[in-house]
Amino acid sequence: MPQRFDTKIAIILREDLATWQKLNVASFLAGGLPGSYPELPGEFYRDGSGRHYGKLIRQPILIFAASAAELTRTRQRAGDRNLQVSIYTKELFATGNDQDNRAAVAAVATEALDLVGLAIHADRKEVDKVVKGLRLHGD
Repeated sequence: MPQRFDTKIAIILREDLATWQKLNVASFLAGGLPGSYPELPGEFYRDGSGRHYGKLIRQPILIFAASAAELTRTRQRAGDRNLQVSIYTKELFATGNDQDNRAAVAAVATEALDLVGLAIHADRKEVDKVVKGLRLHGD
């Protein structure tokens, strides 16, 4: 029987991105989650031959599709609930490192962010309220 978690992870991607952009944004957002939430990685894996493998995030990640307006609304809902979100903006496609990424985000007021992706990890019920009305990516 699948484990039921008290928390939920949601990644929301702007639906009008190219496939490579969606994959890139989802990877960056998922990869950043363990840095913000150190409890997320599970244990190291080991196969039957004794070879070791890296840790994975210990719970499922739901991927949603959204319009630009829906991304903004989702960020606002999360902010209204004091939930921390990770963001990826359109400007980050033109940068090449973390310092430039942070500078690109810092140069834009919250309301003017051109969001292409969000990641949220929080109480399951809170995440459900924040993503209400969005559809799972691929549906």
